[in-house]
Amino acid sequence: MNSIHLETKEGIAFIHLNRPSVFNSFNQEMAFSMHEALDSCQEDKSIRTVVIKGTGRAFCAGQDLQEVTDPAGPLLTTIVRDHYNPIIERIRNLNKPVIAAVNGVAAGAGANIALACDITLACESSSFIQAFSKIGLIPDSAGTFFLPRLIGFQRASALMMLGDKVSAKEAETMGMIYKTVKDEEFEEAVDQLAKKLANMPTKGLAFTKQALNRSMQNNLSSQLALEEQLQTKASMTYDYKEGVAAFLEKRKPEFKGE
Repeated sequence: MNSIHLETKEGIAFIHLNRPSVFNSFNQEMAFSMHEALDSCQEDKSIRTVVIKGTGRAFCAGQDLQEVTDPAGPLLTTIVRDHYNPIIERIRNLNKPVIAAVNGVAAGAGANIALACDITLACESSSFIQAFSKIGLIPDSAGTFFLPRLIGFQRASALMMLGDKVSAKEAETMGMIYKTVKDEEFEEAVDQLAKKLANMPTKGLAFTKQALNRSMQNNLSSQLALEEQLQTKASMTYDYKEGVAAFLEKRKPEFKGE
């Protein structure tokens, strides 16, 4: 059984984390397969939206500790540097929107991978936990970067140090994720969101993502200059011209992602 299963349909790529017997926890093979899946999504121009979801009852329980404790396994330094960091960088640099569809527990690196995505949707029964402190580690996979920016320094500090479990509804309320959906409506909600994004002006969304990435470090003047640069690029796309024409002609636009 492949630890990462990639399927595409209607311009949407679904990346399934596929080790359900261990709650989709990552080992080396799964991490490298994830790199390949994300690279494939980047290169395939027909893909306009990416959805990351878990198989079975969990989204992702983080690192497989059996691998960490295996004397023949990779060092923790290697796991962080070569497994997780490239996943986060690929998600943030992907030139199309990435949805995290959190269908169960998202713990440790699994939680932080979800938070690094552009839009995180969770079913009501799911939960998030910064589990690192429970075994004497620090949050990795950009958790210390994204979580304070999403929910504030104090709350992020407490969740990381105490390792409290956060329900999906609590995560939505504190701004950690975009939205919570009833379990029975979750799959349909994920599909609808993915289809909506896949039919939007993909290049414009990619430029928006670039601007958001850079806003994490830029000052106001630098960000204004970047907006000018990216807006100029966006105005040269087919989808911009189609969007304006459709508005003036009072019809629904037909974007091509070009």
